[in-house]
Amino acid sequence: MLKVPNKDTRLCMSLAARPGNFGTRFHNYLYDRLGLNFLYKAFTTTDLPAAIGGVRALGIRGCAVSMPFKEACIELVDAMDPSAAAIASVNTLVNDNGRLTAYNTDYLAIGHLIRHHRLDPGLRVALRGSGGMGKAVACAFRDAGFGNVTLIARNAEAGPALAEACGFSWQAEPEGVQAQLLVNVTPLGMAGGPEAQALAFPGPMVAAAEAVFDVVALPPRTPLIELAESLGKPVITGLEVVALQALEQFVLYTGVRPAPELVEEAVTFAAQG
Repeated sequence: MLKVPNKDTRLCMSLAARPGNFGTRFHNYLYDRLGLNFLYKAFTTTDLPAAIGGVRALGIRGCAVSMPFKEACIELVDAMDPSAAAIASVNTLVNDNGRLTAYNTDYLAIGHLIRHHRLDPGLRVALRGSGGMGKAVACAFRDAGFGNVTLIARNAEAGPALAEACGFSWQAEPEGVQAQLLVNVTPLGMAGGPEAQALAFPGPMVAAAEAVFDVVALPPRTPLIELAESLGKPVITGLEVVALQALEQFVLYTGVRPAPELVEEAVTFAAQG
């Protein structure tokens, strides 16, 4: 039966420079299966203050925040959960009667994956990216006990600052870094972008690595992941990240934690879109 929104339907949304379908399909699938009167829609904006004001004024229950808004929205919220305050980066807003609280479920998801995949804190890590998501990933690795990390970032201000905050070293380009684990947190390899076919790390670095982690979720198999798999390397994909962080957002918005098998169904459905 077609689900028709009504006056009591609660709206959740996302804001991103390049909106995707994963969150929309994931959340709406779970709303439907669980019989929740919610609706989820993806948006982009060129006026972030007005968009966040709309979230508050229209009673939108939750808003996922993606690049490039993860830091810019901080000054527009009322409260920061420790998951966001600790790293000064936001990916989730929850609206409680006009009061906006910011969270970072990216940070929570990365920490879970580090534990789930039993990544050794003693590994030499090359972590590329210093934006809002890069900050979440870097802090998650730091807080998991990783110390031998080279942060690679072209931004000569954000890169060194994030590296210093986490106790990592920094360099602008990946050449010359000896790493056992490669972690990409840049748009390199992201579908729809100008560098969709680009490798986040040079081929020889991938060949020398023991494992590869690409946070880019669209497509699920980026050029970096495809190369790593062709070389027989263990991989962690952005799909794993986006699924975990979306689940935590769903719980924050609805107060309901779906059964694991239902979450798996939702991830499979969302990934097909």
